[in-house]
Amino acid sequence: MSTTSETGPEHTPAGPGGAASDAAAREREQDRELGEAGSQLSTAPKEDLPNLPALGVVGWARWFWRQLTSMRVALLLLLLLSLAAIPGSLIPQTGVDETRVADFREQHEFLAPLYDKIGLFNVYGSVWFSAIYILLFISLIGCIAPRTWQFVGQLRGRPPGAPKRLTRLPAYTTWRTEADPGQVREAALALLKKRRFRAHLAGDAVAAEKGYLREAGNLAFHLALIVMLIAFAWGQLFKSEGNKLIVEGNGFANTLTQYDDFKSGNLFDVADLEPFSFDVKSFTGTYERSGPNKGTPRTYETELVYTEGAYGEEKTTTVKVNEPLVIGDAKVYLVSHGYAPVVTVRDGDGKVVFKDAVPLLPLDSNVTSSGVVKVLDGYRNARGEKEQLGFNAFFVPTFGGSESGTMLSQFPGLDYPVLALSAYHGDLKADSGIPQSVYQMDKTKMKEFKDSDGELFKKMLTPGETMTLPGGAGTVTFEKDVREWAGFQMVQEPGGGWALGGSIVAIAGLAGSLFIQRRRVWVRAVEGPDGVTVVEMAGLGRSESATVPEELGDLAGILYDRAPGAPEPEPSAASSAPSEPSGSPGSPDSPDPQAVPAEGAEKP
Repeated sequence: MSTTSETGPEHTPAGPGGAASDAAAREREQDRELGEAGSQLSTAPKEDLPNLPALGVVGWARWFWRQLTSMRVALLLLLLLSLAAIPGSLIPQTGVDETRVADFREQHEFLAPLYDKIGLFNVYGSVWFSAIYILLFISLIGCIAPRTWQFVGQLRGRPPGAPKRLTRLPAYTTWRTEADPGQVREAALALLKKRRFRAHLAGDAVAAEKGYLREAGNLAFHLALIVMLIAFAWGQLFKSEGNKLIVEGNGFANTLTQYDDFKSGNLFDVADLEPFSFDVKSFTGTYERSGPNKGTPRTYETELVYTEGAYGEEKTTTVKVNEPLVIGDAKVYLVSHGYAPVVTVRDGDGKVVFKDAVPLLPLDSNVTSSGVVKVLDGYRNARGEKEQLGFNAFFVPTFGGSESGTMLSQFPGLDYPVLALSAYHGDLKADSGIPQSVYQMDKTKMKEFKDSDGELFKKMLTPGETMTLPGGAGTVTFEKDVREWAGFQMVQEPGGGWALGGSIVAIAGLAGSLFIQRRRVWVRAVEGPDGVTVVEMAGLGRSESATVPEELGDLAGILYDRAPGAPEPEPSAASSAPSEPSGSPGSPDSPDPQAVPAEGAEKP
């Protein structure tokens, strides 16, 4: 019989190659045990290698779904959504400012048609923005659902048992004690539970785990993102937004016909408007009088008297910038301010045909303002013929004086108000059926009043002064009353509370996922060959952190007080004692026989 047949593989002498093979096998086994000990510290799904052969339709669909619902794709889509929103801030939007969009079209004949084709004038309603938004929504749901289910399973389970070789863990300490192993384990179990660890006895060791709020925060952050996306979509579909300019003493009722301009979501119904009304009692604006910030507003506030519903009780409130009036789901914001000089127009017989406060639009930060005064009904010229009058108006609250040579305001307050008027007569085309702006005048059928030099008749007036039109056509008086107007924006956007709540939860969840570390601790207590109990403690965190060794040292210090160290054995006894089991401190085959104890524990 040959040597090979006489001696099987199990009897083959272990030469250098056999020893190396055994060492490699033990190393692989140790790595496997360490991997099992650190497994499930995260709910991130495992990534499998792609199936290299042909996948087929179902296989490709499954592969696409896995890619779409991966966290890296979700983060990529979130980045794309942020980048896609940038044009909405840089390019005028049709849903925000139609005037700026029209000006952009006039100034950019080449870019405007291009922007129209790719939807840059309505970014948030474009197909490509909606596609990114919907894909992100699907990706988040597909990513979070399995991770949530896996996390629930981890909460229902128990921490895994201790690895055979605790010395291989990043944080490790050991000592010898004369206490009974069972007493040590019971003390360790009580200590870890007192420190809010989920702990249980697993064989000869106590297994404990803590920091579940890290994964809970991670999942809460992504769930909050979904809530925010839903709230944003809901708000865009059912929102309404309108603006109204109101002069002091006038009021507003929340009906569609009262708005100067109004826009709403695709699913909005006029019946959803909150029923309320208010009157503007006064507007107060104060400004810096000196220094480098001269003219900067210090106070913008409006006193309102409002009622909720058709028969609500009148209430008084003050609306300031960024401090809106909240009524149900609606918010009333103060967004702009200007002046409305009171102008009286009389015909040639002295009959008052117009008297009202004329709101003018600001042109600069010092409230240099412009507009028009239109007299549509009741006026007859010197020949008794019905006509309409129009006046281009230019107003400065603080005139710099004739020596300044310019009609520009020097300060936004009413220090030296001056009103400049230029006069026209004819047909304002107000009866043509075409909507007109109250701040512009159609001059196609209007004629200029001429002065003695044959030029356009115009004059600068201070409060109380009167301008007499040529040819006995009448007079125009700038009354000693300059009122102020306030611009309000009424916004009704459902889902705002959900979006705010989602953002708060997202911040809290992100903070938890960043600053809370999920970690595991094992305490093994076994009787050594000499009858003295050997205590081993080890900790493992999801990532490298100084908190795990520090926490383990603190726990070891407390447990050491309850199971104090035993004296070192005599050298003779140690030499005659049988070898210690694999993995015990000081064993010949231990990879770290002089493992550094964690902070707070003594070295044997």
